[in-house]
Amino acid sequence: MKAYYEARAREYDDWWLGGGRFRERDRPGWFREVSTLLGVVASLPPARTLDVACGSGFLTRHLHGEVVGLDQSPTMLEVAAAQAPSARFLEGDALSLPFADGAFERLFTGHFYGHLEQPERTRFLAEARRVARELVVVDSALREGVRPEERQERILDDGSRWEVYKRYFSAERLLEELGGGETLLAGTWFTAVRA
Repeated sequence: MKAYYEARAREYDDWWLGGGRFRERDRPGWFREVSTLLGVVASLPPARTLDVACGSGFLTRHLHGEVVGLDQSPTMLEVAAAQAPSARFLEGDALSLPFADGAFERLFTGHFYGHLEQPERTRFLAEARRVARELVVVDSALREGVRPEERQERILDDGSRWEVYKRYFSAERLLEELGGGETLLAGTWFTAVRA
């Protein structure tokens, strides 16, 4: 997974913005829902926030308060630092967070949790709860035409092919896994919850 996201770093935002290989994709309501999601993220109260697997910083830049972005990809961190200059960025492992217990008020993660298989989910949730009392998870919504769990082949602009594990969630299912909380967005494309 680390190598895939390092290779994808400079083209990652094409997915959000409908560029590159995503230009021809039929995603009805996509841009409206991206805008709604950005509003949901921006509406979170300011807090000491750790954005785990922050990627390109596309969502990070909408978080308020003292924000630290963490990712395993050095290139993603370069892109993120340009997009969210007021945040601090560190290279690190999401399954072994390099922070003290209770170091943050909120742990935020976007489109990371859905890539974790069971043993990794258990480790991640233990780490998330160790470093922050609040957890906000944004991920892909379960919708018609996708299975709740699958392995996908993804092709990058350079033609390289990668296999990626991916899960899709209803807000209810995601909250059940996280132990309860509230739904922030239950859309066609995105699910966002706070636990």
